[in-house]
Amino acid sequence: MVAARRLPQGVLRRWTTAGGREGVMAEETGSGLVLPPRPQRNRGVLIGAAVLVVVVVVGLVVYLTRGGDEPAAGRTVRIGTTEAGSPYWATFKQLAAERGITLEVVNFSDYTQANPALAQGQIDLNLFQHLLFLANYDVANDADLTPIASTYVVPLSLYSKKHAAVTDIPQGGSVAIPNDPTNQARALLVLQKAGLVVLKGGGTVLSTPAEIDTAASRVTVTPVDAAQTVNALTSVDGAVVNNNFALNGGLDPSKALFGDDPKDPTAEPYINAIVARDADKDDPTYAEVARIYKDKRVAEQVQAESKGTSVLVDRPVADLRAILARLSETIRAKK
Repeated sequence: MVAARRLPQGVLRRWTTAGGREGVMAEETGSGLVLPPRPQRNRGVLIGAAVLVVVVVVGLVVYLTRGGDEPAAGRTVRIGTTEAGSPYWATFKQLAAERGITLEVVNFSDYTQANPALAQGQIDLNLFQHLLFLANYDVANDADLTPIASTYVVPLSLYSKKHAAVTDIPQGGSVAIPNDPTNQARALLVLQKAGLVVLKGGGTVLSTPAEIDTAASRVTVTPVDAAQTVNALTSVDGAVVNNNFALNGGLDPSKALFGDDPKDPTAEPYINAIVARDADKDDPTYAEVARIYKDKRVAEQVQAESKGTSVLVDRPVADLRAILARLSETIRAKK
C-alpha cells in the first residue's frame, strides 16, 4: 500500500511505502516532463578499476610470451661430472651464483654412473661425455637423454712409461684400451692410425677387438676400465688414455706417443656436450647454465687445465641432436 504525497507542481513526485522506502518519479508540468537528476558516478573508482584491468592484462601477456622462458632465480641445479676436481668448476659455480643459480656438482668415479643418475632424476644435467657415448647409452637403455649445448673435443692419446716413441713398441707388445664400447672403438682407430693394429674392413666408430687382424697387427690389446688405464701403464707397453684421466693421473699430453686430431671432421662423434633429459631440453634455467659454461672466464680455464688440448666447440643444438640421431641409427643397425 503506497501513501503518496504531492509536491509543488513542476517538480518531482516523491512517494513513500508503508515500509518506509522512498521513490521518485517525474511529474508532467506545463513545460514538459521533469526527470530526476542523473546520479553522479565516482570517476576516481572507475579510473582505478580500468588501470587495474590494464595492468593485469599486460602482466598476463608478458608472462605468457616470455615469463615461461626466464631462468628461475634461486634454483638449484645438480650437474654430474667425472672431473669435479678441476679448478674451473669453482669459476663456473661462482658465475652461476651471480645469476641466482646454485650449481651443485656431483662427481662420479667412472663413466658408467652419470647417465643412469640423470635418467633416474638423481641429477639434472651431466657434463662428461661425447655424442657417440651418449648415443650408445640411449640405444642400449631405451633412454632419451639429449644434448643442450656443445662444449669441446679432446684428443684420445697413446701413452707409455716404457717407450719414447711408437716405433719403440715391440712386436707382440701389449696396449691397454678403455673397455666401454665407444671409447674402445675410438682407441682401436687411434692404434690403427699409429700403425700398431689393423682392423678388418678398415674399422668404424663401433669397432671391437674382435675386428683386429691379429696376424697383421704388431700388438695385442687389453680392455680395462677407462679410469684404470693410467694405472695399467706400469704393466703394459702402452695405454690409450682419455684426456681427463690422463690429466688427473699426472700425464703430460705433450709427451703422448700418438693421438687423434680433435679438429678433424671425423672427430664429430666425439664432440662433448652438456646433457639433459629430453623432457627438460628446453628448460630456461638449464639453458642459462649452458651459457654460463661458455663464458670466456670458464672457457679460458678449461683450455688452461687441459694444457691446450681441448678444442672448444660451439655448434647449434639442432646440429648436435642431428649427429646424435645419426649415430643412434648406426648403432641400432649394427645390433
